Amino acid sequence: MPSVRASRRATNLLLLSVSATGLIGGIAVRMSGESKWAGWIWFISSAPVLLAVVVGIGRAVLRREAGIDLIALLSIGGAMALGEYLTGAVIGLMLASGRSLEDFAEERARREMSALLGRAPRTANRYSGAEIVQVPLNNIRPGDRLLVRAGEAVPTDGVVSSTTAVLDESALTGEPLPVRRNSGEGARSGAVNAATPFDMIATSAAADSTFAGIVRLVEAAHQSKAPAARLADRYALLFVPVSLAVAAAAWIIAGDPIRGLAVLVVATPCP
Repeated sequence: MPSVRASRRATNLLLLSVSATGLIGGIAVRMSGESKWAGWIWFISSAPVLLAVVVGIGRAVLRREAGIDLIALLSIGGAMALGEYLTGAVIGLMLASGRSLEDFAEERARREMSALLGRAPRTANRYSGAEIVQVPLNNIRPGDRLLVRAGEAVPTDGVVSSTTAVLDESALTGEPLPVRRNSGEGARSGAVNAATPFDMIATSAAADSTFAGIVRLVEAAHQSKAPAARLADRYALLFVPVSLAVAAAAWIIAGDPIRGLAVLVVATPCP
């Protein structure tokens, strides 16, 4: 799976480089008076993006998913067919840059998720009589007396039983300054002991703690689609035929296929 993601990112970066270089190069050539060569440059730079859209549509069909990339396909293909090569190059650059931005956001979210999971403690220091025993986090039960050493994360929600505790709660609240918790005050899981060791009494199991709840929410958000994406998927079956109908009407009324292409360009979903 990581190799697939890396290959996809590399492909999208290549598409972005080709489309951007082609658009800028074509503009430079056209300004020098070589309009014909500029058109060929824009045509060639748009072709890889067009192919990528075709592949994406094919995969969506195999998954039995509806999508609105068909409009992008018709926009670029129509621009190339009608000789509007600059339009095709611009749309290609917009789509390629959108894909690269999506990859960047996904990779950043994955790094943040890994960092969040990396902060999660795996064990806890539990008092067993006069001894301190290191036990798996899942063995912690409400009422257990725990020791949190300096630099360790609070393993589960509880109350401070020592005189005082100084906690770094930036992972939970974003507050960069450590906070002081006196005896009897709450200590939430995920906070880091920023001073000397302190004792606490667990008030919840690790699976029911604040930090565990945050991890579950982040995992659920990472695996689900954004609201805008869900909305686009929901109305794709309606949006595509309506856009095509309006484009056809514009073509028929104006008697000019460029008018129909203009409608498709406006309707093209730019990521």
